[in-house]
Amino acid sequence: MRLDKYITQVSELSRSQVKKALKAELITLNGEIVKDPALHISPEDLVELDGEALSQPGPRYFMLNKPQGYICATNDGEHPTVLDLLDEINKDKLQIAGRLDIDTTGLVLITDDGQWNHKVTSPRHHCPKTYYACLAHDLAENAEDKLAEGLMLDGETKRTKPATLERLFTNEVKLTISEGKYHQVKRMFAALGNRVTELHRESVGGIVLDEDLEPSEYRPLTDTEINSIQ
Repeated sequence: MRLDKYITQVSELSRSQVKKALKAELITLNGEIVKDPALHISPEDLVELDGEALSQPGPRYFMLNKPQGYICATNDGEHPTVLDLLDEINKDKLQIAGRLDIDTTGLVLITDDGQWNHKVTSPRHHCPKTYYACLAHDLAENAEDKLAEGLMLDGETKRTKPATLERLFTNEVKLTISEGKYHQVKRMFAALGNRVTELHRESVGGIVLDEDLEPSEYRPLTDTEINSIQ
C-alpha cells in the first residue's frame, strides 16, 4: 500500500495534509525520515507521525462485489482470492464472513472482528442471505411449497430450513435462505430437478450490496450496516 494512503486510513489527515507533513519531515518509516508519498509499505513497517506510531485502527468491516474467478480464502496456490482485491494493510488479519463459490458473484463481507464474523456465519444466528439465481429450466409450479417445507439435499440427514422464493421470470428467481451449507443454493435447485447457471448474492442480513460498486470494488461498511448484524 502507498504510504500516503495508509496514513489517511489510520489518521485524520487528508492526502494534502500528508504531503505537507512529509515535506515538513514529520513522518518516519522504520526510524528514517521519508518524503515520498508513493512509497510502498508492508505490514511489518513502522510509520510514525511526529514521533507517534500510526497503526491500523480496528476492527475493520468491508463489503466487496466479488467477480467470477476469485475464491473466498485467505490464500490459494491455484486461484486468486478475494483478499487480493483489497488494498489494505495487515490483510493477513482479515477474515471472510460467509463464502461464495468461485463462479458465484456478489456480496462478500470481510472483517477482522471474529465475534461479528461468527454472527454472520453461525447457523444459530439465522442470518438471512438473498441470492439472484438464473436456472437452466423453468421452475416447477410447486417450488415455493417445497422450499417452505425444507428440502432433503443429497448427502444430508436433515431437511433444509424454510426458504422463501420470489419469481422474477420463469427461470429467474430471488431465493432467501438462513443457512450456509456447502453449495447450498445450487444443491437446493438440484433437489428441485433444476440447475443453476448464474448465481449472485445480493444481501446478507440487513446489508445490501452497494449498487455503485463495480465487480472487484469494495468499500468500508457504514455503522448502520455493521450494527444491523445482531
